Amino acid sequence: MKKAILVVISAAFVILPLHGANSLPTPQKMKLGNGLTVYYLQDRDLPLVAARMLVKGAGTAFEPAEGLANLTAALMLKGAAGRSAAQVAEDIDSLGAALDISAADEYLNLSASCLAEHFERLMTIAADCVLQPAFSSEEFEKERQNRIDSLKAAKDNPGQAVRLYFRKAYFGTHPLGHLAGGTDTSLGAMTVDQVIAYYKKYLGPQQAVLAVAGDIDAEKLKQVLNRTFGKWQQSAPAPAASLPQFPVPRGKVLILVDKPDATQAYFALGFPGFGMGDEISAAAQVMNTLFGGRFTSWLNTELRIKRGLTYNTNSSFQQWRGAGIFNVFSYTKNDKIGEMLDITFELVAKAKKEGFGEEEIQSARNYILGQFPPTLENLGAKARSYLTLDFYGLGLNYYDGLLERISKIGKAQADTVAANYFSDQDYVLVVVGKAEEISAQLAKIGEFKVKQITAADF
Repeated sequence: MKKAILVVISAAFVILPLHGANSLPTPQKMKLGNGLTVYYLQDRDLPLVAARMLVKGAGTAFEPAEGLANLTAALMLKGAAGRSAAQVAEDIDSLGAALDISAADEYLNLSASCLAEHFERLMTIAADCVLQPAFSSEEFEKERQNRIDSLKAAKDNPGQAVRLYFRKAYFGTHPLGHLAGGTDTSLGAMTVDQVIAYYKKYLGPQQAVLAVAGDIDAEKLKQVLNRTFGKWQQSAPAPAASLPQFPVPRGKVLILVDKPDATQAYFALGFPGFGMGDEISAAAQVMNTLFGGRFTSWLNTELRIKRGLTYNTNSSFQQWRGAGIFNVFSYTKNDKIGEMLDITFELVAKAKKEGFGEEEIQSARNYILGQFPPTLENLGAKARSYLTLDFYGLGLNYYDGLLERISKIGKAQADTVAANYFSDQDYVLVVVGKAEEISAQLAKIGEFKVKQITAADF
């Protein structure tokens, strides 16, 4: 069986498991004259500095044209302050540094890291890209065509395609149904003028938060930021960044994407979840760890270890502001997809009706807490966590509180999550495979709407 890598839908930050009190060092907080909020942690263990920034409301869920936010973010690195795209790339490479800008669902992301001695130079380049992007027509056309080509490549990779079709099937016309890479239709109609208008409307310092961690003192950092991002001015009042009510599946939403050359069938199954920071988070982590979140999970044990149906299967909760999804993903040979789905739904029913054993619960708690140490070891992870906690209003001690709750989760709490979030009637199921070989196996689940993978969009 061909081994595949299943790419998790980009979206939201994953809540980190915890271990030990004060697991996240408390940063200092400052605000620049232009309204930019900055979190700062001095760490002299290594001569490195990492910076992370998010711009609230500049994500894909708020874009007027699908794919516009991420295209705009990419173009910010393709020429700035009189330098060409190649010159910007060369300047970053000459420092041995890393700089990336992209759009998530609810915000725009900037990520930068380098040796401490190069931090001011890297921040100068980063600020030039954010404050003075060129947005040239030539680079726009290159990037737009690259994305059109990427959509074609995604449809040739069923493990990637199933994620995209699932997102569309679950969210429909809701803003979270926007694909970061856009669609054939949206990209075909997009113009560089739309990019410029989006940039001017959605990006500004007052809705931005920056976090810096590493080998630099507070006074030096303040000087560097005032000379770079301190010059950033709001071009116009930012629009309100709120999402409409999330869709909730009523009944079975069944989609079969016909890929005639597929030798394997991939599926994505989704149930309604919960929002970031919800009180259920601790119990949900324990439940998910047991169901599909680790190698010895129910899913992996039944589908991979015992039956050899797949090389990879997993489940996860995804959260945004106020709501989320519980996902299950896997794949197998075309002639085994019926068996795989039967087993998956049997496990769903077992978790919902019977729950988990006491020893399993204890094992999951220990696993989650034992996985924590490396999650906040590097500077970038610390900086990113400050932004996560700020954006979702969770407080800087949130992780330690979550640790405490996880350590006390018992069978009743984990079972309640399974009972409340699993359903045998209300869910979204998308399957990508060769319809001729798999349709009959799917019939017992219900009537599937069939889409052709060769058709435009998702």
